[in-house]
Amino acid sequence: MMRFRDDTVIRIVILAKAPLPGMAKTRLIPALGSEGSACLAAKLLEHTVEQAVKADIGPVELCVAPDRMLPIWSELALPSSLEWSEQKEGDLGERLADAARRTTDKGEAVLLIGTDCPDMTADKLRAAALSLEKNDACMVPVSDGGYALLGLSNYLPTVFLDIPWSTASVASLTRQRIVEAGWTLVEMTPLHDIDEPQDLQYLPEDWPVNLHRGFKYNQS
Repeated sequence: MMRFRDDTVIRIVILAKAPLPGMAKTRLIPALGSEGSACLAAKLLEHTVEQAVKADIGPVELCVAPDRMLPIWSELALPSSLEWSEQKEGDLGERLADAARRTTDKGEAVLLIGTDCPDMTADKLRAAALSLEKNDACMVPVSDGGYALLGLSNYLPTVFLDIPWSTASVASLTRQRIVEAGWTLVEMTPLHDIDEPQDLQYLPEDWPVNLHRGFKYNQS
């Protein structure tokens, strides 16, 4: 387990929606259908959790919406070591802020990630954690202008306030807020999220044939 700065714990908090038809990956429905989009969401979630646990950085917390008690959570291939929480109501900024605040209030550093990025690996998570050894924040941007990971050594509320979520300016505004606070930032190599039909080209080549529940997609 990785520690830094006076033996501080680094916690990975994964924010995830229940991978149910009509709830998860809805922007992919035109390409995959409702069931296919949900199946891909489940695969992405399982992959993210697997890599987070494999990174062996510290506690891994799955922060879910809308309800921890939905049967879908017990149907997924998730490790028993996971810690569980529920997302606060509100927009994405409010939910991220709540997760960051309650983690840092316990004296832990935090890596906030979603489940949209198949390129988020254990090695990349370890590199992000190591960057917090001598820096205040780290970020993994994605090609659409957002970010796949935001790491914070302490709570910084301005990175969550008045951000136009799901737009191309999310990462740039977040970067600006960090710099304005006088914090040091390590920005890692950009990756690709899977949000829109055109993003399906960035799925690992072996996923279409190996996805559970018989998921397939049309690459044309």
